[in-house]
Amino acid sequence: MQDLTVSLVQSHQIWHDKQANIDHFASMLAQLPGHCDLAVLPEMFSTGFTMEVDNLAETMDGKTVQWMLKQAKELGVALSGSLIIKENEHVYNRFILAKPSGELTHYDKRHLFTMAQEHTTFEPGVSVTDWELNGWKIRPQVCYDLRFPVFSRNTSAYDLLLYTANWPEKRIAHWRSLLIARAIENQCYVGAVNRVGVDGKSIEYNGNSMLIDFDGKVLKENVNESVILTHTLSKSILMQRREQFPVLNDRDRFSLN
Repeated sequence: MQDLTVSLVQSHQIWHDKQANIDHFASMLAQLPGHCDLAVLPEMFSTGFTMEVDNLAETMDGKTVQWMLKQAKELGVALSGSLIIKENEHVYNRFILAKPSGELTHYDKRHLFTMAQEHTTFEPGVSVTDWELNGWKIRPQVCYDLRFPVFSRNTSAYDLLLYTANWPEKRIAHWRSLLIARAIENQCYVGAVNRVGVDGKSIEYNGNSMLIDFDGKVLKENVNESVILTHTLSKSILMQRREQFPVLNDRDRFSLN
């Protein structure tokens, strides 16, 4: 069984300046370790978390997605992060995975943050999605999705639950507790990247990006720094743990509307 090396790119973001963010993250990605399978950027990494989409939304053929594909190919790493994407007259908070092969796949954020009026601007996603990478099954989710455990319930035996976020510092205790809970209840690894710094609405972020194992043990964690957190996850150890303590065999069976 192949291991998976994951790098969480925790960083500040430049408000509404796509080129500056692309340049900044390119410089950070150049610092990736010698081997990395999957790199994860924060939510709306090219703009910051914003509802001002008229001049910021892009298509899947746009500049930033093309940059992701170019970075993935040049670095030999699957690159992920969310962007403001316009498609068929709707706007989505879309978590995109660009593979070195040129393949693109995505998940659209299902739970929109009503307290910021995200639901008045963006179209919600319609279903859960699992990505396949190097023999791993990955469940991508975006920020506010974390608060809804039914949506992340591991009914498909996925291996890694992956979050990209702009989660404010004032609610960071919720973030940390919920991430650990999701790892334990779904018997999976959890990778979660959050931004740092202050956005254009004066909201403060302190990161607290984390990699967590299936027993809730924190493998990597950082607060307040622009940093890349890298750890190699073991599929064989995960499967061994599931065999030793087969809690998922007793999970509830259901489907989501």
